[in-house]
Amino acid sequence: MHDVDVVVVGAGLAGLSAARTLVGAGRTVAVLEARDRVAGRTLGGFLSNGVPVEMGGQWVGPTQLAALELIEELALKTFPTFDEGDALTVFDGNVVRYSDEDFGLPPESAAEVGRLWEQLEALASAVAVEAPWDTDGAEELDRQTLDGWLVANTEDSIARRFFRVLVPVLFSAETPELSFLHFLFYVRSGTSLETLAATTGGAQERRVLGGTHQISERMSADLGDAVRLNAVVRTIRQDESGVLVEYEGGSITAGRVVVAVPQTLAGRLRYVPPLPALRDGLTQQMPAGSVIKLQVGYDAPFWREDGLSGLVLSLDDALTVVLDNSPHDGSCGVLVGFLEGAHARTASLMGADERRELVIAALVKYFGPKAANPFDIVEQDWTAEEFTRGCYGGRLGAGVWTQYGRALAVPVGRIHWAGAETSTVWNGYMDGAIRSGYRAAAEILEKLP
Repeated sequence: MHDVDVVVVGAGLAGLSAARTLVGAGRTVAVLEARDRVAGRTLGGFLSNGVPVEMGGQWVGPTQLAALELIEELALKTFPTFDEGDALTVFDGNVVRYSDEDFGLPPESAAEVGRLWEQLEALASAVAVEAPWDTDGAEELDRQTLDGWLVANTEDSIARRFFRVLVPVLFSAETPELSFLHFLFYVRSGTSLETLAATTGGAQERRVLGGTHQISERMSADLGDAVRLNAVVRTIRQDESGVLVEYEGGSITAGRVVVAVPQTLAGRLRYVPPLPALRDGLTQQMPAGSVIKLQVGYDAPFWREDGLSGLVLSLDDALTVVLDNSPHDGSCGVLVGFLEGAHARTASLMGADERRELVIAALVKYFGPKAANPFDIVEQDWTAEEFTRGCYGGRLGAGVWTQYGRALAVPVGRIHWAGAETSTVWNGYMDGAIRSGYRAAAEILEKLP
């Protein structure tokens, strides 16, 4: 007899979704979480005035049906992200207001961005999202990086710079760091490039009142004592009779196990017998992105009075993207900003005071002197998190999808894989994580007697 039917490693959205589904089907489950909290890459925080802010994944939008349905099921509420007024684009020292679709760029560069954008949308729409390696021309698409494609397809330096900033906004990684096929798959997985980038009508459309970390917390509460915190899994053993999961402080047996942690962390566990070479090779080549998220609090959202939405995209600065993240009740103003990719790696070497000066200087450049005196700045460096090692998600470099991608979600004996990176729909997003948990649970329910 096993201790439980299924062990789930990781108490983020993927692991808890899997566990909740299995329990709902009458199965016994133990969820082992290395941290002293649940919720994985979603994380709640507070400004010094007590206003809650989200230090991890936070937005939901149209077509993210798994996330939206779960939010409703758990009796959580959403509210729209503020998106009224002009946006700002910063390039070559210019801070340009715009309200149309040209991103405030010079006409020729805006037209070139539009041409490239349409081309990318068309290529992404042709990706075989369930099996990217079967896409027509997959090997050619996969052997080049996104940056290589940009260089080959435009000579407009501002257009290149625009996409070299937009891509880290989506991936927390640079354009030379990901396969062109991976970029196209990701766009297709998230509906379209327009959907990924947009606020209203897009992936940033809504926020959860009180924070998205509550999704995991409420699922965990439903599971009760099945969730064990501070349980750092080290080894997973499997044989014909079941699995033995060893963690710091104990071990547990089960019929099946779901590994629901980022791929780079899954590769750091010991497996007995060892994983097949293809699966192990995949985990070696799926690093996480680099991002430092910052919540900057002001007494009031003063930018709204100036007719600004709070959205900034800077081609010049380390703080490349900013959005209005003020609380629903308007009790104060909050700007959320991100240091991503190479900028995050550089900033992580700075002290907190130096990062604070960098961020405030950028916000003053964007919004004027009113931005000089926030009452608080709260930051979260996800690259420094021991049990995450980066955000937003894992990425595949040139050649990896076609050589190793088949192993991404295929069970290895009694080991099943979950996590946002294993989903073919909304890959890398909260919605994808939830879907992956449902998929892993369904696989197990088909196998268990």
